[in-house]
Amino acid sequence: MIGKVEKKQLAILKVLQEAGRPLGSSRISEQLLNMGYELSERTVRFHLYRMDQEGLTENLGRLGRRITERGRRELASARVFEKVGFLTAKIDQMTYRMSFDLERRTGTVIINLSFIPLSFISKAITFISKVFSSGYSMGFLIGLFGPGEVVGEHTVPKEMIGVATVCSVTLNGVLLDYGIPTHSRFGGLLELEQGQPSRFVEIINYDGTSIDPLEIFIRSGMTNFVGATSTGDGFIGAGFREIPAQSRKQVIKLARELEKIGLGGFLAIGWPGMQLLEVPVSEGRIGVVVIGGLNPVAILEEVGIHLKSRAMAGLVDYSKLFPYQELENRVKEYL
Repeated sequence: MIGKVEKKQLAILKVLQEAGRPLGSSRISEQLLNMGYELSERTVRFHLYRMDQEGLTENLGRLGRRITERGRRELASARVFEKVGFLTAKIDQMTYRMSFDLERRTGTVIINLSFIPLSFISKAITFISKVFSSGYSMGFLIGLFGPGEVVGEHTVPKEMIGVATVCSVTLNGVLLDYGIPTHSRFGGLLELEQGQPSRFVEIINYDGTSIDPLEIFIRSGMTNFVGATSTGDGFIGAGFREIPAQSRKQVIKLARELEKIGLGGFLAIGWPGMQLLEVPVSEGRIGVVVIGGLNPVAILEEVGIHLKSRAMAGLVDYSKLFPYQELENRVKEYL
């Protein structure tokens, strides 16, 4: 547990990091007050002296103190515990922010964003398309963004192309629009046998992580889309949701409508009071398995194409997405 003294030191480090320049004890004291910490200049100087000795800050004389690289690492490590549950909060925020209207087929949907080197994009298209054609993707729509384009808080780097896949949290937003609340429980690795879902072999609860579970599985090399797309046996990304039992018929109807417009992502819908793929479900609810939004690009790591992916990277207008079959022709615009 972080003690009172350490919390104050972390608050000082945060002030120095956000300032981006050296600050004196007087200025630090003012900024701390805005954060809810009432520390006198003398007390701030006391903490700064100790932090200098620990290598967390550097004394620049009249210019004040600046945070060191060690101080940045300490701040980042300590804040990990503050971020636990952050993913659940982000899921809720994005669910409320998206504006997609199923009947009109207009508005924004939630997307994941992956940065792929332009030199590898032609090879990447072949494998991405395999995942889509095998039915292991969230619908059949995809988006492209060129170098310098901004998506959410992310800018596509030079010599790279941004590949947007629909995030499964989009389904939460659609259901909410019809008055159906969705509880996102966990993301996991789903084992396939002859193309059919068998069981979850690994799971990470959304409220116990600061990183999307599928991002973790991709980086760790735990997926097996090569096997899934060639023999039907492998490990793919999937999420587990719970919805009110009374909404089952309506959800099945909505799932069919979503499939027609390229946003299909429901892999399995359970029954009240019954386990789904060996997962127990809360009383009065039913389990739902949804396909992982990052699945189409996850296969790239398996074939040696390294990429950077961000789940729930932002909101994109539905009209900017297109069927994956057009991917090859669309990519030519960036080559």
